[in-house]
Amino acid sequence: MKDRDRYWDCLDQAMEASHSGRTEEALAWLDEALAAHPEGAEAHNGRGEILWDDGRIDEALHEFQRSLEADPKFVTAHLNRAEILIEDLTEFEQAVALCDELLAGKTDLPRLDRTTEAEVYYLKAKAVFYLDDLDGALFLVRRALKASGGEVAVYRAFDGQILFELGRYEEARRSLEPAVALDPESSHAAYHLALVLERLGQEEDAAGAFRKANALDPDHYTLPVAMEEQVFREVAAEAFDNLPRSIREYVEDVPLLIEDWPSVEMIQRENVSPQILGIYIGTPRTEVETSAQPLEMTRVILFKRNLEKVCRDRDELCEQIQITVRHEIGHHLGLSEDDLERLGLA
Repeated sequence: MKDRDRYWDCLDQAMEASHSGRTEEALAWLDEALAAHPEGAEAHNGRGEILWDDGRIDEALHEFQRSLEADPKFVTAHLNRAEILIEDLTEFEQAVALCDELLAGKTDLPRLDRTTEAEVYYLKAKAVFYLDDLDGALFLVRRALKASGGEVAVYRAFDGQILFELGRYEEARRSLEPAVALDPESSHAAYHLALVLERLGQEEDAAGAFRKANALDPDHYTLPVAMEEQVFREVAAEAFDNLPRSIREYVEDVPLLIEDWPSVEMIQRENVSPQILGIYIGTPRTEVETSAQPLEMTRVILFKRNLEKVCRDRDELCEQIQITVRHEIGHHLGLSEDDLERLGLA
């Protein structure tokens, strides 16, 4: 009993130190807790959360696994393990499998209350989203909304994000506006609302939402860099001219078009994100002999306003235009995404 009391006292001290930003002290208290009770699931999970915040991902995952070995029904460690697999390790299939195990209601795993069930559906929705199953992600996040009662801002924001990616802008607005109202400090919700309002032609409101997202998280959500259309076209043309001479002869007849964004029809037909920077449409030269597709359909399109959003200044925008042109011309030459990444053009 004395060791158990010592264990909980150390956990309290660790929590206080962690909340005050004293990371090393918090880890020391958790070590004390584990000295008193080596199989303490809470202490292992606490170490995992601190290490995760410190960017020590593999160590954090190990601690979450140690926590679950100590107590397979400790639900917080299950949620942490699934989330770290999604957000930091890109192990999306494994995360889906873990969520399915939790939702199956196995007796050796924790019994989920409605709040936790909603969180599991949300985590599975994120994993499925990253696996490019947008319809599946939308279904799952709506299960999360239903289980939670619908008033969780992050679920509503994710619902809106998925709808935006599907090109369903008006529906996305109806999800994102309540998300922003529920959590005015959510830069993610504000940014995606800005994207949606922009596509709906509400430029002034969109600009305000972009400024809000930038104010909340300036490192992640930069303000769009505006470039005059003529200057943009000149930079894009220069990117074509800068291609190696050995390549230029194969692309001189490929038109380079400039548009603000992909149309909804293109998003659905080509199965691409509304935020793509550019696209190659046509028959790669490596397939031209075996394809019946008309050659006049071949073209490269740059999406000006999408490119302006991913850059911090005009110099970076000019560089990104060059990269995007080379990337799309690479597709025309028959290079795969792996080839493009290996050559630094992804």
